[in-house]
Amino acid sequence: MQKRSHWWITTAVIVAAAVAGTTGVAVWQATTKEHVVVADGQPLQPATVGIVPVTGTTPVDEAALAAHLDELADNKDLGELAGEVIDTTTGATIWQRNANTAVRPASTTKILTSAAALLTQDPEQVLTTTVYRDPNQDGTIIIKAAGDVMMSQEQINQLAEQITASGTPVKTVLIDTSVWQGEDFLDDWDRENIGAGFIAPMQPAMIRGARIGGTTGDLPRSSTPALDVAHALATALGTESFGFGTLPKDAPEDTIIATVDSQPLLDRLRELMLDSDNVMAEAEGRNIAVVTGAEPTIAGGAQATLNTLAGHGFDINGVTLVDNSGLSDNDQIPPRLLTAILQRAATDHQLRPLLDVLPVAGATGTLTNRFTDLNGRGWARGKTGTLTTTSALAGVITSEQGHVYSYAFISNDSSILPARKALDELVSGLRN
Repeated sequence: MQKRSHWWITTAVIVAAAVAGTTGVAVWQATTKEHVVVADGQPLQPATVGIVPVTGTTPVDEAALAAHLDELADNKDLGELAGEVIDTTTGATIWQRNANTAVRPASTTKILTSAAALLTQDPEQVLTTTVYRDPNQDGTIIIKAAGDVMMSQEQINQLAEQITASGTPVKTVLIDTSVWQGEDFLDDWDRENIGAGFIAPMQPAMIRGARIGGTTGDLPRSSTPALDVAHALATALGTESFGFGTLPKDAPEDTIIATVDSQPLLDRLRELMLDSDNVMAEAEGRNIAVVTGAEPTIAGGAQATLNTLAGHGFDINGVTLVDNSGLSDNDQIPPRLLTAILQRAATDHQLRPLLDVLPVAGATGTLTNRFTDLNGRGWARGKTGTLTTTSALAGVITSEQGHVYSYAFISNDSSILPARKALDELVSGLRN
């Protein structure tokens, strides 16, 4: 019996709603658990966000579609545009413009990072932060950081409860950050971005990405994230002494007095992609380096990402990866690599979760307030990218004919808001 292949696409299914006595479609505004929040006067409606199979397609006039995309791509608001569209259902390249040219990708870089993470680790993989009793110093405990940059105060309290239950007297709390090496902040990153909430010094233990004054969003970040973790645990244990330290290499297992796990990898990637979180992306780059045996530095994480992709058959020629977040102006990625990864995700089980963590157009994450009144709303998923003169969008969309397209559009030398609108229109052009 011939094996039948299925292509998959992640979509948001918007359920019909009874509005003012008639049947209409609920408008995506935001998602709250399993409901869609719709416009005023309209009831909450259940929605399904997930991966559904594409079981059949009808022919598409590819020449006409390419001509339509050419017309949309000529919008002057797109500045210098590079992009590509692939029909993942057939493997055909539908449209290209400078697709082999490496350009500044901004946060679409996170597609490479997330793909490499899925190719090197199980989606359920967790990072375990461990606390040891210092075998050489009574009253001292040492936190062995493991790369979890999204610890919560609740997890700190859990560690404190376990330590207290162990009967270990605590005078000093130290933290060992040796799991990562090298500089914790690149010259390519502007230190003003710490206060602006876009990045923090990359240390392998943080409380909610080192945010100050809250747990989500682009809040100011701490300049001492790992030390903040030690301080928080010391406070929870009723001591004022904390600092950095190094766990003895031969520390026996019976000196472990507390552990706490991070979220599973897939949940971390979902939050990373929905919020376009630079700190989380850089952390996953370091973690890729650790699990592949590469140098656990910022540069090592970027190189480990490229090595992983190359090892799985992706063409990385022309790619320059300075970091894993896309925050550096010196990152360079050709659109063809982005579409290739997304095409693989649409047809391959190992990378398929990548589609599920992408924001939904007009519904979730960084795409919540985009695609207004466009037919791509609810049907496209995409990773946004934004720097001062760069706007990008790369993802997947299902057409009305049932074809699944992977797309990557990167606009440089353009103004952000006009370019975003033009990109949304370009992606929506694939829906027809």
